[in-house]
Amino acid sequence: DPPPVQLIVQFLEQASKPSVNEQNQVQPPPDNKRNRILKLLALKVAAHLKWDLDVLEKSLSVPVLNMLLNELLCISKVPPGTKHVDVDLSSLPPTTAMAILLYNRWAIRTIVQSSFPVKQVKPGPPQLNVMNHIQQEKELTENILKVLKEQAADSILVLEGALKLNKDLYVHTIRTLDLLAMEPGMVNGETESSTAGLKISAEEIQCQVCYDLGAIYFQQGSTNAAVHEKAKEKFFKTKELIAKNGSSSLHFTIDEERLAGYCQACEVLTSSSDDASQQATPYSQIHSCMKSGKYQDLVKIFLEDNLTLSLPEQFRLSVLRELFQKAQQGNDALDEVCFKVCVCNTVCDVLQGRIIDIQFCQLFLKPSKEKIDFLLEVCSGSIKLENASEELKRRMAAFLKNLCLGMEDLQFVFMISSHELFIKLLKDDERKLLIDQMRKRSPRVNLCTKPVTSFYDIPASASVNIGQLEHQLILSVDPWRIRQILIELHGMTSERQFWTISNKWEVPNVYGNVILGIKDSLTRDLVYILMAKGLHCCAIKDFVHAKQLFAACLELVTEFSPKLRQVMLNEMLLLDIYTHEAGAGVSGERPPSDLVSRVRGYLEMRVPDIPLRQVIAEECVAFLLNWCENEYLTMQVPLPLVQTNPYVKLGQLLAATCKELPGPKESRRTAKDLWEVVVQICSVSNQHKRGNDGRVSLIKHRESTLGIMYRYYWFFFFPPLQEPLVLTTILSLFVKLHNVREDIVNDIAAEHISIWPSSIPNLQSVDFEAVAITVKELVSYALTINANNHFWLIIQADIYFATNQYSAALHYYLQAGAVCSDFFNKMVPPDVYTDQVIKRMIKCCSLLNCHTQVAILCQFLREVDYKTAFKALQEQNSHDAMDSYYEYIWDVTILEYLTYLHHKRGETDKRQIAIKAIGQTELNASNPEEVLQLAAQRRKKKFLQAMAKLYF
Repeated sequence: DPPPVQLIVQFLEQASKPSVNEQNQVQPPPDNKRNRILKLLALKVAAHLKWDLDVLEKSLSVPVLNMLLNELLCISKVPPGTKHVDVDLSSLPPTTAMAILLYNRWAIRTIVQSSFPVKQVKPGPPQLNVMNHIQQEKELTENILKVLKEQAADSILVLEGALKLNKDLYVHTIRTLDLLAMEPGMVNGETESSTAGLKISAEEIQCQVCYDLGAIYFQQGSTNAAVHEKAKEKFFKTKELIAKNGSSSLHFTIDEERLAGYCQACEVLTSSSDDASQQATPYSQIHSCMKSGKYQDLVKIFLEDNLTLSLPEQFRLSVLRELFQKAQQGNDALDEVCFKVCVCNTVCDVLQGRIIDIQFCQLFLKPSKEKIDFLLEVCSGSIKLENASEELKRRMAAFLKNLCLGMEDLQFVFMISSHELFIKLLKDDERKLLIDQMRKRSPRVNLCTKPVTSFYDIPASASVNIGQLEHQLILSVDPWRIRQILIELHGMTSERQFWTISNKWEVPNVYGNVILGIKDSLTRDLVYILMAKGLHCCAIKDFVHAKQLFAACLELVTEFSPKLRQVMLNEMLLLDIYTHEAGAGVSGERPPSDLVSRVRGYLEMRVPDIPLRQVIAEECVAFLLNWCENEYLTMQVPLPLVQTNPYVKLGQLLAATCKELPGPKESRRTAKDLWEVVVQICSVSNQHKRGNDGRVSLIKHRESTLGIMYRYYWFFFFPPLQEPLVLTTILSLFVKLHNVREDIVNDIAAEHISIWPSSIPNLQSVDFEAVAITVKELVSYALTINANNHFWLIIQADIYFATNQYSAALHYYLQAGAVCSDFFNKMVPPDVYTDQVIKRMIKCCSLLNCHTQVAILCQFLREVDYKTAFKALQEQNSHDAMDSYYEYIWDVTILEYLTYLHHKRGETDKRQIAIKAIGQTELNASNPEEVLQLAAQRRKKKFLQAMAKLYF
């Protein structure tokens, strides 16, 4: 059986069906006995639901509920056409007055509800009769809303008058409706009495009417701030009545959470005077401070709240975010306020055991005396030591201790460590341990800074001199100076290992084991520090100092260690590769033959027991590929080297494949060999495990050990590659591997994709998740090398399309067309905007509800897709510029359909725009083909440029 509310819909729909006379003319529904009974049944169902507007509004559309309440007014003997505002409610029968109240309450609630955003329901398969019904209902709802809004002032007056009634009213029940349906002589006036129907107390009526009036006043407050006072009065009156009578009622329910939100919002929006703000909540005080610019008061509120902890974390962050936005708009005075609020938030986070926000770390990168003073003030004001728990004390102590360890200036450390709060929180043993930690970390402390007054009389001890020398050692990049400092340090003490004084000095483990085996401590420190500093300079692209440091290290180790000598020669080779790639190589200048010979020599090197870094082999092979040394890689590289070095093997296969690509016939043999190697690298092996019950189960795949290298190392091979042809080859290989999947829905297009095999014997063995990640990483890296390669941009767009990111996909499809057509001033090559690309752009626009753009793009296909274009133009819920795009349509058939469509809908203005577009002389079918093509090309250009401005 259908639910009661659906019965109302069925009864009213049957009663409101129009009739057709003998001349086949549509007539209004007749006022006969059948229709009166159906309307009465609908009213009885509503009476069964006790006229609960919450239930009725959730299940009935606006037109149906409007019809139902109008029937209620009619049966309650409210004269049709009478303005409710002109009627004295106190003089009417109770059921009649209640019917008027119900109607006007619904009118107000409907207006408020229509102002809320509505989530669009995803449409199903289009059906013409369903679409027509939905469209008719939408237009009818809009017309009713228009009338209700025009009568809103009258409805408000009616409800305000109802608040003065102060008497109980009655609403129709099934029994009273049955009595009304009887003959007038049989009723005996019972329905006119004061006791007929369901009794609604005066307090219940006032409570519901106050709530509804508050909602409409709050909504009107968006355009008239003074109305918020009225809304506040009504909502607080509602709260009083609920508190007095309880929230349970037979006739209505009020969402108390929403009521509380309304009250809180009204408090914030109406608090203006200082007296009011003192008595208001912290929320309204903060709102007032932000509005009036009293930022010091704002900081005070946050500081006070650190004791009460009443403000939620998200609210605190939102206020700080708003302050940052104002500061970024040019208000420099807010920088200090941002810092102070951030400090208050950070101390609050510390006390509640949350992670410290990154913004605090950024603002505290350059501490000052004023910042430290304020921080200590906040810490002291946020904790009452006599009442605080041990957990709070421990958290605050840990925060201050870590703050000291992060400081680089002893002055600031002394300010914190000598503060009263710090002394009370940390015991003597803890403070002593902290001082020892500071001493161990002494090179990070700026000892050159002038000490504070209390340190003036301390004599310079040996430890201070050592600290100063260590500080210089950390800063220096001069090999000779580094050597002199180490000699001095070793002369002062022989107990320290000076290569450990900075955690920034890092040497690969394969080298570290050899260096730390040097017996002489001075030589060990010097070699380690020179290499660590050289590697650091290389990492930050300071190649000049890196070369000096490596050269000094090479000269030093040549005297006693052939193994370390070869290590340094290898590192200097890598440095020279980096130097060329960052310098002359950027402009396309080929590397000197000496460098190429050294790269080949490294790959062919057969010196035993030499520690080797993986990155050098990667960079050497990438170097040869980047400079098209394909002849060497394919023909001259020694066979044992190919068999033992996986990077050389990969380089040889890539070089052979790339070497064949530019020719008239694309080689499939070398491509097949490379394909098999990559498939093996991306494969996984199945492992089985026997459970406790004796069953054998398949466990998660492990990476196959049959490949020439692990996938982890394969990923590190990509970044050094910069040659476009090599990158294109690898990209097309992985794209093809991605497309081979059986469950793939949207293929990704790529250049040279036809050279790869079209199937894999064992699909289950390939880790396609890793392949998908590799494709994304590869195309992102390739676009950093050349952001204007249209084939790479198409791949990026296809990836976004396949992952349902349609706006991003359109961005890259348009960018691909723009870079190869001088921002669409020239024609986009047909191998870039293929039919597949255009169809995907059409689908993107369709799923983004940009239906006019869909219709225009349908013209770009080799054969215009009229079916899709017409279907798109029928959509009325379009998120694009609609008729302003008509000037970009050159297909006369589409324009004629638009003219017909707007005429059918009665949209005169839009029809005129379509007629104007179709009337342009250059679109005349009698024109020469060249003229028509020029007109189409001009419109294509303007449309694509407009789309680019929208999505770029």
